[in-house]
Formats: sequence, structure tokens, C-alpha cells
Amino acid sequence: MHKLSDNARLLGYAGLLPQIAACMAVLKGGPAGWSALALGYGYAALIFSFLGGVWWGIALATPGSPRWTFAAAVLPSLIALALWFPWMVGWTWPGPEMIALGPLIAASPLVDRAIGFRAEGWMALRWRLSLGLGGLTLAIGLIAG
Repeated sequence: MHKLSDNARLLGYAGLLPQIAACMAVLKGGPAGWSALALGYGYAALIFSFLGGVWWGIALATPGSPRWTFAAAVLPSLIALALWFPWMVGWTWPGPEMIALGPLIAASPLVDRAIGFRAEGWMALRWRLSLGLGGLTLAIGLIAG
């Protein structure tokens, strides 16, 4: 994975479309806005968990990865689950949880860098996608807040 293909780039950016749509629906409000809020949280949590899987795979495939990589790899799923719980039991609606989740997604490329995974083209795309998804997730949380 020395150079990213056009497909990887295109599909990566296409991955922002669900969160863009959720953000627009939350801005619009009404019953669809409430569903979009839950969908936006679910999508962000799913992608955050996926990133943990990527880190797990990098650790398995890269001899000499830091020992902490496997622990870091399971944290996104555990964090997403912990953030999901309060609003599933009715304590809060997902706005505050999205405000917490957005910056974590935005900062996630720091883990890639710390692991030492710096394939050509990878980090530039990772930063753009993570800042995009993290920023949109944060925006939805602030709008909903």
C-alpha cells in the first residue's frame, strides 16, 4: 500500500456522505432530524470501531509494532459502547456523546502515526477523512446539544 488508488480515495471520501446527510437532516429538524441524530451517532461509532480493527490488523501484519497497539485497537469499540449506553437508557440524547466522539475520531490518525504506519498517501487521506468525519460528528452533537 505504497500509493493509494483513485478508488481508495473516492470511496474514502464517499464515506463522508452518510454523515453529511445526517448533519443536513439534523439541521432541518423535525422527526427525520431525530432519526438522523441516532443514525449519525451510529455511523460515527461504527467507523470509529472499524479504525480499531485497522489498528489490530496493522499490529498483526507489522512485526515490531508497539505492544500497546492491541489495547489501543479495542478501545474505539469500548468507547463507542460506553458513549451509546447513556442515551439508550434515556439519560441523555446523543448530542453530548457525539461531542465526545467527534474529537476522538478527528485525532485517530495520531494512533496510526504512533504505530508507525505511514504508507505513502495514507496519512494525508486519514487526516482528511478523520477531520471530516470527526468535525461533522462534533457539528451534529453541537446542533443537537
